[in-house]
Amino acid sequence: MVGNIAIQNVRKEFVNQDSSQENIIALNDFTLDIQPGTFVSLIGPSGCGKSTLLRLIGGLDHPSSGSIVLDGKEISKPGSDRGFAFQGSNLFPWLTVEQNIAFGLKARHIYQNNKKDVQDFINLIGLKGFEKSYPHQLSGGMNQRASLARALVGHPKVLLLDEPLGALDAFTRMNLQDEILKIWQKHNMTMIMVTHDVDEAIYMSDKVVVMSARPSKVEAVIDIELPRPRARAQDTFQVYRSKILDILNLGGDIRMIEYQI
Repeated sequence: MVGNIAIQNVRKEFVNQDSSQENIIALNDFTLDIQPGTFVSLIGPSGCGKSTLLRLIGGLDHPSSGSIVLDGKEISKPGSDRGFAFQGSNLFPWLTVEQNIAFGLKARHIYQNNKKDVQDFINLIGLKGFEKSYPHQLSGGMNQRASLARALVGHPKVLLLDEPLGALDAFTRMNLQDEILKIWQKHNMTMIMVTHDVDEAIYMSDKVVVMSARPSKVEAVIDIELPRPRARAQDTFQVYRSKILDILNLGGDIRMIEYQI
């Protein structure tokens, strides 16, 4: 299998662009091993460096120190072995669904040999019949499906998901969670997802990586040992939920309140 990621002692610093010009440490001594074919969610306080880590794995940015290795090769730049899906669709508004999904293949000059994959992924994500539609003619959920297809059509080893469902309504979000899981199971790729939704992380993931506040490190790695498909209302699901919230210091105390009438 391919898609093994080894993150070793990664530190990432930014220079604050305001008048202070101070160094901001986003990640510090961050170490994590992600096995091939696993679904991993990154969760933690806002601003802790989750998206920064995803950008480093994607090769869109570089560590200040430390290393990130994919299948034995250190990541130094973006590559077709990693697909990226962002919050919001980021589709080209002047291109149809079909043209958007095919865009990366054409840019790499491999479209003619992979033309069938475009239609296969359109069918897989449930957009058959909308191939000639433009983004403005589709719902938010349909646009997000098209974005996922565009990230997947090149058959990456790793799919990086930066809160891809965060802007969707609850019902569309749950439906797309299931669609992403079907794609993951069918193609057996490594998936890494940033999310602020604890339930989403538990429902979708093999492992949930809880990150500390900035400068971020790995606070905990929790194996989600629940059979699939998962029931959100089952007692064990709620146990995992409480555990993660406690690590994030968001669990709170349940107290009985006495009322006098």
